[in-house]
Amino acid sequence: MISEGGDTTGDAEATYRRGIERAAGALRDWAGPIVVVAHVDPDGDAIGSVVTLGRALRRLGKNVTLPLTPQRFLAFLAEEGELSEPLTSLPERTLLVVLDSDLRRAAGAPIDGADMVINLDHHGTNPGEADIAVVAPQKAAAALMVKDLIDVLGLEWDQALAIPCLMGIVSDTGTFRFGNTDRDVLCAAGDLIATGLPYAELIDRLRWRHPDHFKMLALVMATVRFDEGGAVVSVRQTAEMRERLGETEDDSSDFVNVIRDAEGARIAVFLREVEEGVKLSVRSRPGVSAQAICIALGGGGHVAAAGATLEGVDIDTAHARFLEAARLELERAGPP
Repeated sequence: MISEGGDTTGDAEATYRRGIERAAGALRDWAGPIVVVAHVDPDGDAIGSVVTLGRALRRLGKNVTLPLTPQRFLAFLAEEGELSEPLTSLPERTLLVVLDSDLRRAAGAPIDGADMVINLDHHGTNPGEADIAVVAPQKAAAALMVKDLIDVLGLEWDQALAIPCLMGIVSDTGTFRFGNTDRDVLCAAGDLIATGLPYAELIDRLRWRHPDHFKMLALVMATVRFDEGGAVVSVRQTAEMRERLGETEDDSSDFVNVIRDAEGARIAVFLREVEEGVKLSVRSRPGVSAQAICIALGGGGHVAAAGATLEGVDIDTAHARFLEAARLELERAGPP
C-alpha cells in the first residue's frame, strides 16, 4: 500500500503531489477495465468526481464503467447511458478507483476481486487501505483531487470535463460559502470557468428541486426543535411522512443546510428514518466538530459536515444519542 497526503507537516503538498502522480501513472499504464465508484448516497462532489474522471479516462482510450445512481437533482451532471447499474462482481483484471470515500463506505461495486485499488479521498477519517491511497483532508473536495489528477494526465480541459468537476467543488464548498473555501478552491474554479462554461446557469440548475421536495420540506420544517439554549437545531423526517405523501421525488438530503442558517445554532442535524434505522446528517459552525459527533455515533465525515447511521433504533432514541454526543462536543469546544 502507498498512502499519500495524510500528514500535516510542511511537505504535505509535496507528498500529496507524489501520490497524485503515482495514481496517474497507474491509470495511464492500466490495460484492463477500470471501474470508478464513490460512497453510498453519492452527493454532488462524489458524482461530479466520478463523471469527470470517467470522461477523462475514456479520452485516454480506457474501458471505463461508472456504476453510480445519482439523486434526481444531480442527474443532469451525467449524459444518458454514461452511468451504469451497481455491479455484483468485477471483470477480470479490473482496476477499481474509489473517490470521495474510504473503502468501507464505497458503493456500486465490490472491493474484493479488484486487481488494484486506487483511493482518492479528502476525508481525514480515511485509513488509507488501498494499493494507492491519496488521502488529503486539506483539500475541500474530491473533485479538486480529480482536477489535479487530470492535470497530471495531461488532458486539455473543456466544458465536458469542467462542468462536473466544478459542480463537485461547488457542492462541497456550499457554493464557496463554507470555511473550506480557500485559494486552492478559487483558483481551480477560475481555471474551470475559463473553459467558457455557463456558470450562472449551472449554479441555478444545481438548485432545482422537484415539487415534491417542497411538500416534504413543509412537513420536515414543522418538526424544528432547538436544544442547548439554541446551540443545537434539529429536524426529522419519518417514515409516516413519506407514507403521507406517497411516492415522491423529495431530494431531502440537503434539508440540514436549511436549518444550519439558524441564528445562534452551532450544530444542525437532520434525522431521517431509513430501513436500517435512523440516518443523521450533521453540520457545524467553526469551533465545533460535526466529525467528532458522528465518529462518536459510529459514522464519520468532515469537521464541518458529517453523518452517521444508527441501526435498529427509533428516531427518538437516535435523537437522544445525538444530543448526548452534541453536548459533549459543545463542552469540549467551549463558548463561541
